[in-house]
Amino acid sequence: MPNVIALMLLATETGKEYNIVKEVKKLHGVSECRVVYGEYDVFIRMEAADIPLLDEIVTQVRRIPGVVRTTTLVASP
Repeated sequence: MPNVIALMLLATETGKEYNIVKEVKKLHGVSECRVVYGEYDVFIRMEAADIPLLDEIVTQVRRIPGVVRTTTLVASP
């Protein structure tokens, strides 16, 4: 069972959201990823054993071409 659950919201370059979702879904620790409408373009749910592992996932997401801005929300236990 994961010790850390986090939600991440992405703003992407126009038209890149579906390609970004495809890439994010390949990452270990991502339990859900969807295109959304509104201020943000992509929603991600992540699960990790600890904060350093969560940081690795977040860093991998931020490196995906087309990601413009991210907001990460770490869930309260």
